[in-house]
Amino acid sequence: MSKRLISWNVNGIRAIQKKGFLDWFLKEQPDVLCLQETKAQSDQLDVALIEVPGYHVYFASAERKGYSGVAIYSKEKPLNVHPGLGVAEFDGEGRTLICEYPDFTLYNIYYPNGKASPERLNYKMRFYDAFLDHANGVKDQGKNIVICGDVNTAHAEIDLARPKENEKFSGFLPEERAWIDKFLADGYADTFRMFTKEGGYYSWWDYKTRARERNVGWRIDYFFVSESLKSRVKDGFILKDIMGSDHCPIGIELDIP
Repeated sequence: MSKRLISWNVNGIRAIQKKGFLDWFLKEQPDVLCLQETKAQSDQLDVALIEVPGYHVYFASAERKGYSGVAIYSKEKPLNVHPGLGVAEFDGEGRTLICEYPDFTLYNIYYPNGKASPERLNYKMRFYDAFLDHANGVKDQGKNIVICGDVNTAHAEIDLARPKENEKFSGFLPEERAWIDKFLADGYADTFRMFTKEGGYYSWWDYKTRARERNVGWRIDYFFVSESLKSRVKDGFILKDIMGSDHCPIGIELDIP
């Protein structure tokens, strides 16, 4: 049986609701939809976003209103749901939701952006390490892992339109890219690159410069799986034509017995 999982940084769930988000969602009908940058507490949301027919709905919100936040809509009720990594300085920003299913553990993560200051870059790198420790701990128990979200780093030159111009900016710094190398070497696979080797495929475009019209973008949104699940990934894709955010949705087809 194939499961369709989709991830999308919506850049504000209340904003995207006004742009036809629910119509798209109910037509698409993914088995799991993971959202990042919801920018809302659940008590600020319209009931239509919380009670979606056929879905179990979970939110992890930032303590600060209008900031960060993640959500998961799942047709199958997870065995367990955990907001956060268990590290207070990260969990207060509402960046992580972990759902345990019989066949895999799903991480939906909005990784920090490091552009604002050296302190935020340091925070981002520490978050990366805390996440990897957590995921490896679960993987070491023999569990399959799926990880999705806005990683806020383009891994290789092929993953952004203008690599040379951006190599000194957070999102394409050597230390950020090296962390992804380390992460993959720990036993994880970038699902999109399992199916698409060439460049020109992005998931984020700058609003201000109308970069999407020219496809001057970055691939900073990912689905990763543990090596144990790699053979079950039947497709990895980017839905570049879906509008409403400065990011577009991405997804995988996962074969579950």
